Amino acid sequence: MAITAKARPLAAGSSELQKIEALLGGSRILVRRLTSALDAHELLLHGLPASALDHLVGNLVVIGKNETLEKAVGMSLRTWQRRKDTPSKPLSQEQSGRAWKFAEILAKATDIFGTQAEAEQWLERPAVGLDQRRPIDLLGTPAGIELVEDHLDRLEYGVYA
Repeated sequence: MAITAKARPLAAGSSELQKIEALLGGSRILVRRLTSALDAHELLLHGLPASALDHLVGNLVVIGKNETLEKAVGMSLRTWQRRKDTPSKPLSQEQSGRAWKFAEILAKATDIFGTQAEAEQWLERPAVGLDQRRPIDLLGTPAGIELVEDHLDRLEYGVYA
């Protein structure tokens, strides 16, 4: 029986999960350790703690708090500021999913480019493989996210120079 290219060893998946978890503040902020994709699903279903998004955005090295970041994480800066008044209220499922996806893409780009700073710079630069669009600008829609993930896969496997 052949193994498809999409199949990943459990250890690699766990490592990816741990990187995403760390970007969102780790088990201290998430209140539990994520050991599987189902753990992540349950967490997102109930909503990430607002402090997870604070941690993610607060630890960005290159990307500034601007309209582009708002679109990528699915929340305006004004809404984010209002949420600080109710820190115990979890993010909505949609906001949680967008924050998770941004962290997932940032983690993967960090693996490919070597540092988080390089990954963030890549997100901010026009990419030839994305028709000269900046990857971060595409993170506002599911179709755009898919394009960025596909492009990262191609970079990882050396399809693009």
